[in-house]
Amino acid sequence: MIVTISGKLIEATPLQAIIETGGIGYEVNIPVTTAERLPDIGATVRLHTLSVYREDSATLFGFAEREERDFFRLLVEKVSGVGPRIALSIMSRLSLTLLRGAIMNGDAALLSKCPGIGKKTAERLIIELRDKIGAVSVAPTGSSSTPVTGAAAPSAQQDAIDALMALGYKPADADKAVRKAVEAAGKNAATEELVRLALS
Repeated sequence: MIVTISGKLIEATPLQAIIETGGIGYEVNIPVTTAERLPDIGATVRLHTLSVYREDSATLFGFAEREERDFFRLLVEKVSGVGPRIALSIMSRLSLTLLRGAIMNGDAALLSKCPGIGKKTAERLIIELRDKIGAVSVAPTGSSSTPVTGAAAPSAQQDAIDALMALGYKPADADKAVRKAVEAAGKNAATEELVRLALS
């Protein structure tokens, strides 16, 4: 099982990265939320990965943070009807913070806005994952050596998203604006700073 990959980023799109290590280029499927945090082409990158093997294929999926990789594994292994492509689509639409909050709060309406997710699948996500998302590992601060930008403290990020939604932003738009603010302000930014940057 390949759990991490580190090497030179030689190509990147919103859903894929090509990482060269040891003279071999690896095609890694990534969510948009990871693509937003990739370094420049030619720089070194480290992603947390999950290998998915099928009868006719072997696919590598990569994530900026270990807890994102672990959540992806839960989606693929624990939710019937959700395969790797749908799981990647879900994680491209919403950040891990917003996904966890939607599951814990039973917000099927928000989850069903993800491509490939209808109301029934959203409800199944909630039922099958609500008692399991606590099992998704959270790396201690500073434990990850990945050079991609880390996420802000989940509570600050969630509070900033909630504030933007209170101002009329759609959940996905609020989530995206806050992710960009985290990139600019850093992982220890306070809620107020994230909101200010998201609105600017």
